[in-house]
Amino acid sequence: MLNKLLQSRVSLAPMAGITDYVLRSLVRKYSDEALLTTEMISSEYLAQTLNGRSGTEILKRDENHSPISYQISGHKPHMMRQAAEFLTQYADMIDINMGCPVKKVVGGQDGCALMRTPELASDLVKAVKDGTNKPVSVKFRLGYTVDEMNFVEFGQKMQKAGAEFITIHGRTRSQMYSGHADWGKIRALKENVDIPVFANGDILSIDDAIMCLEQSGADGVAVGRGAIGDPTLIGRIAHYLKTGEKLPIPPLEERIQMLRWHLDEEIKLRGEGVAIKFMRKFYPYYLAGFENAKQLRSKLVLEDSYENIISLLTTQYCSLN
Repeated sequence: MLNKLLQSRVSLAPMAGITDYVLRSLVRKYSDEALLTTEMISSEYLAQTLNGRSGTEILKRDENHSPISYQISGHKPHMMRQAAEFLTQYADMIDINMGCPVKKVVGGQDGCALMRTPELASDLVKAVKDGTNKPVSVKFRLGYTVDEMNFVEFGQKMQKAGAEFITIHGRTRSQMYSGHADWGKIRALKENVDIPVFANGDILSIDDAIMCLEQSGADGVAVGRGAIGDPTLIGRIAHYLKTGEKLPIPPLEERIQMLRWHLDEEIKLRGEGVAIKFMRKFYPYYLAGFENAKQLRSKLVLEDSYENIISLLTTQYCSLN
């Protein structure tokens, strides 16, 4: 089963407030086989309600979303097990977040804080395995700080506990997202575990993916920010890894069409007012690299009217060329 889930050698990395139902659907339009991943879902919330947010955007999926991994966070084994049980009806894989660096997450003993408590992290993997018959994976970083790079030993413990797949971000928690991901260090993990390893961090192009795989020796790559504004990137990387052909970056006209589709689908999901505000974070990514894009972005983020947003995208398209 796992080989089928990972056959494209590319996955969508989970991003809070980003990899929602709509973005996952958009990525799937350009990649039939890549592993999709949801936003991080609190195991405590799911375990306490046993009902979760069923029917709302965080769990919503279509049949063509498979293969898809649902990512959960937490530090209480019994709640992680219950969350895994609940999510089994949706997921092709259950992923455990052990890499989120955000203060409110690590402050609650979740995310990357678990790299400082490897025995607890092992217990969480075992608990999730008890709660599901689906493959279980973990996502973590190089360590909590540059002086605590325990990713090799940590990965070995996760494998021993039952994890069948690892995604590793090439930074420590203390680095957050600064500097550049250290892909070369990931090779030490790959050489010391027997399960598939995907490398994550700064995969913004096909060439980045090629270089990352060469330096890390990883089995594949997990694409995060690179897929924001260019949902074709994951499919283009997968295509290259299969054929050796580098498909071009979509032209501006196609990027704007994707942006409009994204906005329209978010409105269907969330309602117009909420969706328009939600989409403001995506404009810089869709318009990146085009002349005069800054001026257009500054106007778009101030607009609350759908009609005005569409008018801006339509009338100012020519000025970006």
